[in-house]
Amino acid sequence: MRAGAVRLARPRADRHRADRARPHQRRPVRQHRVAAHRHLRTSHAARRRHGTTGVARPATLTLELWYVRDGRLVPTRRTRPATVATSRLALAELAAGPTRREADAGLVTLLPDGAEVSRIADGVASVRLAAVADPVTARLREAQVVYTLTQFPTVRQVDFGTAAPAGRAAHTDLLPPIVVTGPVIGDRVNSPVTVTGSADVFEGTVSVRVLDAAGRQLATAFTTATCGTGCRGAYRVAVRYRLPAAQAGTIEVYEVSADDGSRTKVVAVPVTLAAAR
Repeated sequence: MRAGAVRLARPRADRHRADRARPHQRRPVRQHRVAAHRHLRTSHAARRRHGTTGVARPATLTLELWYVRDGRLVPTRRTRPATVATSRLALAELAAGPTRREADAGLVTLLPDGAEVSRIADGVASVRLAAVADPVTARLREAQVVYTLTQFPTVRQVDFGTAAPAGRAAHTDLLPPIVVTGPVIGDRVNSPVTVTGSADVFEGTVSVRVLDAAGRQLATAFTTATCGTGCRGAYRVAVRYRLPAAQAGTIEVYEVSADDGSRTKVVAVPVTLAAAR
């Protein structure tokens, strides 16, 4: 440009044409944000109208029920339609008693019909049971309730109105030396089958074997519980077996005697074994 020349401003129409020719340089991102926000509000409103907020509720609930066998507590499970009244459902299932297969394995319930939780506050569930003359029976059925209700995070103790509220620690003497929490009676299992529970056995050594329908041993394994010889510890072990066809079977959990090597404190869990190669 020559000295003294005057710069002429571009006409407004020319500037607009230039802007339209470069939309990727001039278009503000705020329009995109506003559109996205409107879409998000519309999506939330639609989900509220149709009752879907993106959080799926489980359709079923698995309960751990504690029955009695030979004067000791034994766990099993039930899967039922989900409900918010979990404590009520658990006591109703406990009072209903064992299945045919569980009864064949010796399980019984001592809880009468009609037992309900009247309130839960500060981790304590209030339950009232009809009086029973036999103190052993009374304590066992209270232990059934305590172990069943304390599976829920809102319950740590149970108040029966006859003594101070009690939790599981007050009833550990009613557990057998070996407790099997999985699998439970009637389960269908695959290889490898994972066996879990708790035990108070010599040096914490827990042994497991898998038997077929004829009682033949298919596989064995052992593990060490987290505590033993005077204290109860948790255990978990996987056992792999081979079987050409599915059939009834048994999972046996036991302690090997330090005196003669025999199987002692045996817990037998009847199951269905899936075929495995």
